[in-house]
Amino acid sequence: MITWHFWDTGRSSVIYTDGSPFPLQSLCNFADMFTVSQTSRAWFIDRARQAREERLVQKERERAAVGIQARVRSFLCRRRLQREIRREIDEFFKADDAGSSRRSALCIFKIARKLLFLFRMKEDNERFEKLCRCILSSMDAENEPKVWYVSLALSKDLTLLWIKQIKDLLWHCCEFLEQLKPEILQESRLITLYLTMLVTFTDTSTWKILRGKGESLRPAMNHICANIMGHLNQRGLYSVLQILLTRGLARPRPCLSKGTLTAAFSLALRPVIAAQFSDNLIRPFLVHIMSVPALVTHLSVVTPERLTVVESHDMLRKFITFLRAKDRCRDVCESLEGSHTLCLMGNLLHLGSLSPRVLEEETDGFVSLLTQMLCYCQKYVTQKKSNLTHWHPVLGWFSQSVDYGLNESMPLVTKQLQFLWGVPLIRIFFSDILSKKLLENQEPAAHVQPASPQNVLPVKNLLKRAFQKSASVRNILKPVGGKRVDSAEVQKVCSICVLYQTSLTTLTQIRLQILTGLTYLDDLLPKLWAFICELGPHGGLKLFLECLNNDTEESKQLLAMLMLFCDCSRHLITILDDIEVYEEQISFKLEELVTISSFLNSFVFKMIWDGIVENAKGETLELFQSVHGWLMVLYERDCRRRFAPEDHWLRKDLKPSVLFQELDKDRKRAQLILQYIPHVIPHKNRVLLFRNMVTKEKEKLGLVETSSASPHVTHITIRRSRMLEDGYEQLRQLSQHAMKGVIRVKFVNDLGVDEAGIDQDGVFKEFLEEIIKRVFDPALNLFKTTSGDERLYPSPTSYIHENYLQLFEFVGKMLGKAVYEGIVVDVPFASFFLSQLLGHHHSVFYSSVDELPSLDSEFYKNLTSIKRYDGDISDLGLTLSYDEDVMGQVGWRERGSVLQAAYPAGPGSAHFSFRGCWALYFRALFSFVGYRISYIHLMAHFRMHTQIKNQTAALISGFRSLIKPEWTRMFSTPELQRLISGDNAEIDLEDLKKHTVYYGGFHGSHRVIIWLWDILASDFTPNERAMFLKFVTSCSRPPLLGFAYLKPPFSIRCVEVSDDQDTGDTLGSVLRGFFTIRKREPGGRLPTSSTCFNLLKLPNYSKKSVLREKLRYAISMNTGFELS
Repeated sequence: MITWHFWDTGRSSVIYTDGSPFPLQSLCNFADMFTVSQTSRAWFIDRARQAREERLVQKERERAAVGIQARVRSFLCRRRLQREIRREIDEFFKADDAGSSRRSALCIFKIARKLLFLFRMKEDNERFEKLCRCILSSMDAENEPKVWYVSLALSKDLTLLWIKQIKDLLWHCCEFLEQLKPEILQESRLITLYLTMLVTFTDTSTWKILRGKGESLRPAMNHICANIMGHLNQRGLYSVLQILLTRGLARPRPCLSKGTLTAAFSLALRPVIAAQFSDNLIRPFLVHIMSVPALVTHLSVVTPERLTVVESHDMLRKFITFLRAKDRCRDVCESLEGSHTLCLMGNLLHLGSLSPRVLEEETDGFVSLLTQMLCYCQKYVTQKKSNLTHWHPVLGWFSQSVDYGLNESMPLVTKQLQFLWGVPLIRIFFSDILSKKLLENQEPAAHVQPASPQNVLPVKNLLKRAFQKSASVRNILKPVGGKRVDSAEVQKVCSICVLYQTSLTTLTQIRLQILTGLTYLDDLLPKLWAFICELGPHGGLKLFLECLNNDTEESKQLLAMLMLFCDCSRHLITILDDIEVYEEQISFKLEELVTISSFLNSFVFKMIWDGIVENAKGETLELFQSVHGWLMVLYERDCRRRFAPEDHWLRKDLKPSVLFQELDKDRKRAQLILQYIPHVIPHKNRVLLFRNMVTKEKEKLGLVETSSASPHVTHITIRRSRMLEDGYEQLRQLSQHAMKGVIRVKFVNDLGVDEAGIDQDGVFKEFLEEIIKRVFDPALNLFKTTSGDERLYPSPTSYIHENYLQLFEFVGKMLGKAVYEGIVVDVPFASFFLSQLLGHHHSVFYSSVDELPSLDSEFYKNLTSIKRYDGDISDLGLTLSYDEDVMGQVGWRERGSVLQAAYPAGPGSAHFSFRGCWALYFRALFSFVGYRISYIHLMAHFRMHTQIKNQTAALISGFRSLIKPEWTRMFSTPELQRLISGDNAEIDLEDLKKHTVYYGGFHGSHRVIIWLWDILASDFTPNERAMFLKFVTSCSRPPLLGFAYLKPPFSIRCVEVSDDQDTGDTLGSVLRGFFTIRKREPGGRLPTSSTCFNLLKLPNYSKKSVLREKLRYAISMNTGFELS
């Protein structure tokens, strides 16, 4: 921009806006140029602009240079001043160290003011340390008021400055405490120094200036201390103390000395006590101090007098009063993450254990706050790992952030949490229930043995106390009703049950500890069951069924009580052995178990049949799982050894025909009945259902002969001399569909000639029976027999066979084929192995110890005696090893795998190659009596599962390739044995006679046939009748559904010649048999059989006595084909 300006000389000129003159004549010349060319004009403007910008940049540079010079001079001046001040401070402390006379308080004040003026933590940490020591030294002077640093607070001119200075000094102490590490010796001394500063100047009790005549000044000085403490609180004193205490205590062994811990906790208490426990200070105390891991534990060990202060001020009651309000408790929990919430809860429980009187008076509030804390943590407890979850040693997978620095202290926190299910707190919480007496029968039960020195062992330790219970005989508790559910007593018990049930679902990694603690007392569970029976106007069952349909808080609490009872009772029965359940009758009498099981059976059935389970989720699903789990534990225990009467488990109101109709319509509730409680249906109906399922599958797969199509047939050729090898090679490669289909067998004799005959299922039956007979022969070492009843299970040393796992899979297929076709085979399995075949060992309710007697009753007896042993366990000379019989040679193996299952670290990372080390570790392990139960279960699990894990898995794989798991799920262990080997009931001769087919001239009224049935009914014992059945069918047990389901049907044929001369029935032979015409007297011949066809070949004897003699001899010699 150009402006005109006329100077005093009269000459005109123009100037730029920045003040630079430009001659008018030149302007005129430029004007002439612009008129000539527009380009010259633009160039002129651009050049003017550039010149102007260059001048501006130059001025900015000059201005910046001046500013930089000023700042540098200022910085150098400040640094010079700081060096001079620091030099002066250092000289002050150097003179003080030289031992000269004590410095006055004013000198200390001035030097402290200078240090605070330029204070930097990293650079001045040593100077600050010396200043603190100088100040504390001045406070220790005797009768020297001018030396006491606190005396400046009495100076009118310096009071405010001194208060500000001491506040700054104390906060700098807090800043140092926030950074120092107590585990380092040098830093731990500094922690003690700074804590001493804080303790000294936040309380007047150590100020010598207030002694004697100065006592009148104490109120004013207390006010100053309160002001200082308030300032520190506002700036975060509690956060500093929390960091310090956590660093020093969040470890297995604390690194804070007694003085340090005492000082830190005293500092934490002062603001709360001074404020008379106002809510504004109780909250930060709970959040920052009481949430320090295992604080109360460390205080009780290191400085118990601090806990005395807590008790004297009745602080636990004040904590309960503050936290029982839901909004306050939620606010505190939300300020803490999961681990710190557990730490707070642990410290409160520890305080509660030290103040039982307070808990008795404040039970409701204490239970309420604990439940709220657990519910807060429960919101973040998840069932599986994900990108949003973290592993917590107590909570499991946790969806909230986890402070892993607290993991080292979790064992101590867990010990504090154990107070919740410890005997003292349980007695306080359940005092209303435990104070009641159970009714005793006037007449003693016949089956209960009186106590004697032989069956009652002395109780000397904690473990024994958990298992030696009252042997009193009580009345059978029935649902009598009469107690109002809205009464204060019921509400209190319900809230306590909610607390423990919430702890079970929240503290997932110590769930077993909780259950063990709750089952410790002799009479808690029986009295809780009695309490449940009294609820409502009509008793427990009806009340709880009504609660299922009500979504009220009262109903949820009642159902939580039932869940707790079921979970605890299930846990107790699971860890008890048969002696404790049936003979000692720990906690529950057998009559009570009958009543309880009836209640549970009805409750679960109603939940399923009324459609509650179909869409159940959340709390309803958890309730069903608890009740159903307890029910199935009782049912499986009853299956192993009966305590309930016949037909106890059946539902009279459920008709099998109705259930089958609903299954045909694919109704969900009918399917759930079969899935969860198939035992409510009679066994024969379930077997019939099983056969129907197999038939339907065959029809679906096209394996049944129809008018329009024939099923595919698989032909195999088997050499009798290599039956197992040929069968294995030809059948193991067959597809699942082919194995389920028709298989025809042609035998080749020892001469290599095909045997005559057409396989119409009979030859295959013979082949199947022979294969099964050979593979289950213990001499082959694929299977072993148990001691005692000689039942079969996979041999632990079967690995000596080549391809032994493929062999077991083949055996599973053959066994599955037999069950699939309804062919009964006489193979008695051990109960524990049948449980694995059913998949019970995958259940969380399964107990290896319960099944151990079916493997080795003597070993079971010896093993369970360990938990009753009262002496030094090392006296028994036990080692973690076992003896193994391999082909007649006994070898020793280490038992490290037992411990590795529970304690992965073992006794160390090195391999132990001799018994002595394991024995030492074993004795150390057993010094903790609680591990005895774990050892017993691990040893049982090893013998029945770990040793034969691979063999069992292979056999199950083959078996399930033909038999679906959901089919066998309908049966219990004994019922599965009956499905495989037939019914163990006595043979029904009338049913056998009704379904017998006659050949060769025999008929139902033939005299030989009449003699035969009369001999079987009148002359033969039940054992001989079983031998007769095995002689004809190869199995001593009748089919489950009767002889109508025997395939092929039982038949009797009249024979005239020996088996090798027999060419079958002819018209002549049939007529001679029918009219009792004999070519010659058959008195020298024995009856024979063809088990593949279930055929009895009977000569036409002339006398009944001859028939009896020959038949008895034949079945006792088990001649079959071999001898005629």
